[in-house]
Amino acid sequence: MGRTNYFILLSSVLFATTVFSQKKLLHGKITSENEIEGIHVLNTTSHFNAITDAYGNFSILVDLKDTLVFSSINYLPEKSVVTQEIYEKEILIIKLKELINELDEVFLGPNLSGNIATDLKNIKTKTDLNFDDVGIPGFKGKPEEKIIPAVYAAIPTSVNIEALYKHLSGYYKKLRLKRKWESENNAAAHIINQYTPSFFNEAYLIPENRLYDFILFCIETSSLQNDFKNQNFVGVLKIFELKSKAYLARLIETEE
Repeated sequence: MGRTNYFILLSSVLFATTVFSQKKLLHGKITSENEIEGIHVLNTTSHFNAITDAYGNFSILVDLKDTLVFSSINYLPEKSVVTQEIYEKEILIIKLKELINELDEVFLGPNLSGNIATDLKNIKTKTDLNFDDVGIPGFKGKPEEKIIPAVYAAIPTSVNIEALYKHLSGYYKKLRLKRKWESENNAAAHIINQYTPSFFNEAYLIPENRLYDFILFCIETSSLQNDFKNQNFVGVLKIFELKSKAYLARLIETEE
């Protein structure tokens, strides 16, 4: 081996060792008034991930300035950057906000007599339009709030004050993130329901208590969500095969 190649190899080893030595095992805790077990923790910088125990505790490898994202079906997504203080203390405590589904406003008519039987007869009901009955295509899902692009919200000739405020306040950004995690959570639930936990355990040695975390890991680091949606099941199985090896390796590394 020439001196130049030897120097390059030695430099690469030293660089890799230095980079790896910067990683620290961060110990964290989720606080909330409700259940805090099974909350997904993802390091979006390195794609290391963890899941909280029954007490909200978790451990994950981090570097300085890594970004951690916390998500769960019952909580709003939360993001935290590993600051110098967090990196040195190796401790992070974070509180999640519960995801609350608010009911639409309910209006009571002014002409209530107090007689239930009479009032029920006087209530006018409106039957929802069923597109199948009239033979025309139509949207049957739940309507979502439209996110107006910033360029259209701030047109000088027609400023949309409400949309502009939602962009500046970060409301639309949080709404996009919420919809992204809801979509991924729903996809994970459908995938697990179709393949079953026993399949993942027998085929890929994925423990049942880590299955949800594994599926989210696959979704976040591959095209699994689109492949499953488009019924590309050959591609789905290839992703499981590839990602299970990386996931189990990181799981062993984290536990050690």
